[in-house]
Amino acid sequence: MSSDGHDYGFGIVGCGVIGPRHAACVGQLANAHLVAVTDLVPERSHALAAEHGCAVEPSLEALLARRDVEVVSVCVPSGRHAEVAVAAAEAGKHLVVEKPIEITLEAADRLIDAVDSAGVTMTVISQHRFDPGLVALHAMLSTGRLGKLVLGDARIKWYRSQAYYDSGAWRGTWELDGGGALMNQGVHYTDLLRWCMGPVSEVHALCVTQCHDIEVEDVALALLRFSSGAVGSLEATTVAYPGFRERLEVSGTEGTVVIEDGEIVSSELLAERGEVGMYGTRAESAPGGSSSASSDPNAIANDAHALQIADLLQAIDEGRQPAVSGADARAAIEVVLAIYESARRGAAVRLPIDRAEVSLARAPAGRATGTSEPPAAAPSGSSIGTSGSR
Repeated sequence: MSSDGHDYGFGIVGCGVIGPRHAACVGQLANAHLVAVTDLVPERSHALAAEHGCAVEPSLEALLARRDVEVVSVCVPSGRHAEVAVAAAEAGKHLVVEKPIEITLEAADRLIDAVDSAGVTMTVISQHRFDPGLVALHAMLSTGRLGKLVLGDARIKWYRSQAYYDSGAWRGTWELDGGGALMNQGVHYTDLLRWCMGPVSEVHALCVTQCHDIEVEDVALALLRFSSGAVGSLEATTVAYPGFRERLEVSGTEGTVVIEDGEIVSSELLAERGEVGMYGTRAESAPGGSSSASSDPNAIANDAHALQIADLLQAIDEGRQPAVSGADARAAIEVVLAIYESARRGAAVRLPIDRAEVSLARAPAGRATGTSEPPAAAPSGSSIGTSGSR
């Protein structure tokens, strides 16, 4: 139960790959229970409801009309997040929105404004902030143990087969996925780089489609300059067979920390080890974690998701912003969209970016031999729905 003994009722919109994970996480929490689910594919919603002993609603509107649903998990395709979440906010529901917050800044801003106007609380999933290694690293950075930050790098070298993209009509499309390896898989570590290194001021990027029959990129490479003067790099791909541990490296004047799959595998601090001579030495690394999400999205552990949802409920109780806010999530996709714009232009792009400039044309997913023209704008005015749940 929450501090006042309240037990929060949850509704889930979208019962595909990620919806069941949200259901499992709610089931782990002492102060939450699953009330109802809905999906445009009835078989999905009925299967999830049967597993968790909750109700099935035939539509989003019916789920939002329930007074016992106080928090809504939005687990629909990325390009439908704002449509569903704005309706939920206007119905007075608190929100857990899957990453990314949306696929354009305009849609993200519309959602954030709706949440603010309704006076509800929203978190956007960036569960790796709750991984033990990231929590420890952020605490070290907060106390300055790494000194002045100079370099931050993130690597997300995962594997997804063509069958993965073929499993949902929305996957690998500009209209609903909003991008490829970077927007879908790499957005987590885009957020983590910002969280650890601070705001990004400039990007220079290359995005290509190497292996998959999709509209968007399956390889994204970017050089980053942070507002602090530090620099870094970001690599995201779904072509690295069979899939490798995601990796984050942060170096400062007083040391370096390396994280793999949410665990610190190397922590070398000048204050502890001392100088190592003019030519340096080789750091020792501990074995990394054993997560297989790099090759199987269904294998992601629920613990960090549950911790983030628990933080949302605590934030509601305490009247504060959650650890991962809408503004945090917007900042992450701004970096992603700047990377796409840099790849499209073939030139560096400075942040903040002009919202209108990137809302109608995302980056090309050029083949290795070149780049294509930007896609046409996604159709507007579509009705609210949950088609193609995540």
